[in-house]
Amino acid sequence: IASLIDRINETRACRVLTIEDPIEYLMTQKKCMISQREVGRDVPSFAAGLKAMLREDPDIVFVGEMRDQETILMTLMAAETGHLVFSTLHTRDVVGSVTRILDYFPSDRLDEVSNQLSLGLAYVVSQKLIPKKDGTGRVVAMEILNNNYACRNLIRTKKIEQLYTQLQTKTKDRPDEKMMTMESCLARMVKKDVIDLLEAQKWANDHKSFVDAMNIDILET
Repeated sequence: IASLIDRINETRACRVLTIEDPIEYLMTQKKCMISQREVGRDVPSFAAGLKAMLREDPDIVFVGEMRDQETILMTLMAAETGHLVFSTLHTRDVVGSVTRILDYFPSDRLDEVSNQLSLGLAYVVSQKLIPKKDGTGRVVAMEILNNNYACRNLIRTKKIEQLYTQLQTKTKDRPDEKMMTMESCLARMVKKDVIDLLEAQKWANDHKSFVDAMNIDILET
């Protein structure tokens, strides 16, 4: 997220406000005006910081972590009101991220929150750092959801388990697709000799899908 905000900082004139716990990267102002706030030092909580932040008319908001119901609601509201919002969750994949957000809410609020999430969400990027085969460090493997019309409908109707099918099938280089499963990403890195096969198998969320992705890659090559 720091690298994404820095790219925006280099190319666009925006007002960027962040709430972090703790601040991990100090961002230098380039084209953007950037204000970074730390929970406990500058603001009492993520939710309180968000409330104050939205009165300052930011273009871009970064919420370090969505840890509770109130922070999630404020983050969704910020996205609904036209701000570009970045945030994080500790989950292992895309489906887990969407499920985690909805799990914070009781059943009588799920329809409202799932509708908000379906409209406000743009992308979910799930990342894992995998040791390289040559031992020189780690490389990132990603699972990417592009919240197109079909995905929005699945989230709104709470059919979250069907999102993985979208990740598997909507892989073309088109604005409404460009998706990728973790298993497909790992399979590509194995074929390019970047990571070891056994390491990839260890990090795959679904072994059968990983085997299928390896077979597809073999056929394509």
